[in-house]
Amino acid sequence: MKKEGSALSLAICVLGLYSTFLTWSVLQERINTTPYGDNEYFRAPLIINIVQAFLASIVGLFYTAVTSKSSPFDVFTQNGKQGWQVFKSLVLISICSSVASPIGYKSLAHLDYLAYLLAKSCKLIPVMLVHFILYKTRFPMFKYIVASLVTLGVTIFTLAHSKESRKVNDGNTALGLAYLIGSMLLDGLTNSTQDQLFKISLKRKFTGANLMCVLNLFIFVLTTAYLVLFQKSEISEAYQFIQRYPQLLYDIVIFAGCGAIGQVFIFIILEHFDSIVLITATVTRKMLSMMLSVVLFGHHLNIKQWIGVVLVFGGIGFEAFTKFQQKKKPKSD
Repeated sequence: MKKEGSALSLAICVLGLYSTFLTWSVLQERINTTPYGDNEYFRAPLIINIVQAFLASIVGLFYTAVTSKSSPFDVFTQNGKQGWQVFKSLVLISICSSVASPIGYKSLAHLDYLAYLLAKSCKLIPVMLVHFILYKTRFPMFKYIVASLVTLGVTIFTLAHSKESRKVNDGNTALGLAYLIGSMLLDGLTNSTQDQLFKISLKRKFTGANLMCVLNLFIFVLTTAYLVLFQKSEISEAYQFIQRYPQLLYDIVIFAGCGAIGQVFIFIILEHFDSIVLITATVTRKMLSMMLSVVLFGHHLNIKQWIGVVLVFGGIGFEAFTKFQQKKKPKSD
């Protein structure tokens, strides 16, 4: 049962969502696509993942303790044999998520950040694909329309290079798209498995905050273990880079902190307000992120790329409008 939130509470939550995720987006582009010092780029995505997962786990633990007065690990200890099933699902989700993020960051060496942002703006496509292949799920027609519009928009945007785009990446579009598609498919597997996880009948139910804490803890442990065992050079390279450019450490910590706190605003909006409010805030936030990127990082879009942008956000907007209309129907019957 949702509690009613006041207009002031909603305004604070939406402003919090905007400020945290807009800052997060700007720092994501700053860290991954712009040079520090004399044209040196930071190429250690696993380090970014570790810091992000650690802070998100801490914030998730704190939020769970404050709101539910319980431990997020109760889902393992108070569900009998099903606790083991949940554990295995979370390990799969954390592995997929741990791999998806660094692969996505690798695409930024070959693609514009705006193409990356556009593709990541709609998680519907990979989720639909994985649901269809693994779970034989059927979807309403409007979702196929949205998926088609977004796919067409991202394709047009990515292939319609502006002359300036090659100055900040190597222009190897095919390799960049391969990384990006791989990352999105893993995102789809992550989100689809999460959907199935919430459908399991449990004595101690999962909440979004529980998932945030436990999943990020798993990601932190797995990524750290992999880094220590197989990628020690990345640790030393990152340490030396931060010694030369201490600003990077501040950028990464603020980036990770904004992402974690932004998730809390999402949970508050979902708990106290309608989900359509969150969809609207999220869509407009992504549009603002793109505008900020254009202004702050000097991107120049040609006509074809603007058409791609319109198609993507038109598709996402159509999805939000359709969901809003569907939500109104029961009330008017």
